[in-house]
Amino acid sequence: MGEKHNVKFPQEIVDEYASLGVDLPALFSAGHLGTRMGIEIVEAAPDRVVGTMPVEGNTQPYGLLHGGASAVLAETLGSVGSMLHGGVSKIAVGVDLNCTHHRGVRSGLVTGVATPVHRGRSTATYEIVISDEQGKRVCTARLTCLLRDAAPDNGQAGKES
Repeated sequence: MGEKHNVKFPQEIVDEYASLGVDLPALFSAGHLGTRMGIEIVEAAPDRVVGTMPVEGNTQPYGLLHGGASAVLAETLGSVGSMLHGGVSKIAVGVDLNCTHHRGVRSGLVTGVATPVHRGRSTATYEIVISDEQGKRVCTARLTCLLRDAAPDNGQAGKES
């Protein structure tokens, strides 16, 4: 979990961020929660985001993958897609998450694939399908993100207005 993981980004997106002095591959991660849960982003583009998460360490008392863990994976992948769709001038903020859990998983790795349902100027909605190692659907989620204008940081990072 602690090793550096290279995410596959489309070159035009890497170039767009690089033109602003941002090293996107170095900056990118699933966040602190995603790191604790073992989430790894494998591929990231506005039209498809793929990530994995181990079942071990993310279970509920019955030994099954916790529904909240599936929700974290889904929101991570959908947020990344929304962020990349919005580009450098926007930030993506999740406003609605819906998850349907289809089957239990006790071990192995689950894979989530986020694809866009809607990509507009102010919102982006992604469907996220999470499957087990046999390709069986474990969870279907839908995430809608608000795309807010990225304001210059005036020492207000992390503070809501």
